[in-house]
Amino acid sequence: MIKIKTKEEIKLMRKSGQIAAEILKQVKEKVVPGVTTQELNELADELISSHGVKAAFRGQISGKNGEPFPAVMCTSVNSIIVHGAPSDYKLQEGDVVGLDFGVVYEGYYSDLAVTVPVGNISDDARRLLWVTKKALKRGIKKVRPGNTIGDIGNTIQRYVESQGYGLVRDLVGHGVGKSLHEDPSVPNYGKRGGGEKLKEGMVIAIEPMVVANSHKLVYADDKHGFETKDRGLAAHFEHTVAVTERAHWVLTEV
Repeated sequence: MIKIKTKEEIKLMRKSGQIAAEILKQVKEKVVPGVTTQELNELADELISSHGVKAAFRGQISGKNGEPFPAVMCTSVNSIIVHGAPSDYKLQEGDVVGLDFGVVYEGYYSDLAVTVPVGNISDDARRLLWVTKKALKRGIKKVRPGNTIGDIGNTIQRYVESQGYGLVRDLVGHGVGKSLHEDPSVPNYGKRGGGEKLKEGMVIAIEPMVVANSHKLVYADDKHGFETKDRGLAAHFEHTVAVTERAHWVLTEV
């Protein structure tokens, strides 16, 4: 069931989103060759405490064996598209790392993600990140009362495929509220006019997951992350967005 939020609830979610975005911004600045993904996670954990909020991801059921996620931030390197668990892996020049993060403020969740270059990356990798980020912006523009979930997915799909890339089909965006994952599902593909109609007060996470080659996935070695089966490069960007009276409000912008 889709839960409609009041304007006061959306204001609380905006505060949650602002805090999460500020923390993610600070962690992003520390992405350099030689830093471990666990060090990035530890910094995020420290910042969560300093802001007096709770971690959105730690303890969420995930992975191949249905175990609780062990960290406050997902760190997904190169061919791992989402849900990578932090480790002692040292980021290397030319890597890309997806940072997926959220907090809980006054009982309300936020969820956002960026994919970050590590030092100098290849032109192909840079283009993949640019297309994925632009796909998110195009999807967000479709958020307004009267449009549908299918309008969002169709816009993302047509743009990404026109650029020669593929979209993950097995993982989708979702509603956000007093739980990290709520109805509705928000696929990055679909038909115009299909799916649930957007209404004022709905809050959704839109998150294009774009791959350089095949969209088929397998579990990563850490048993939490999802990795492209062909080990092709992947990118992921995400915002939490509220449907307003006339258009939308991106809740996870700084």
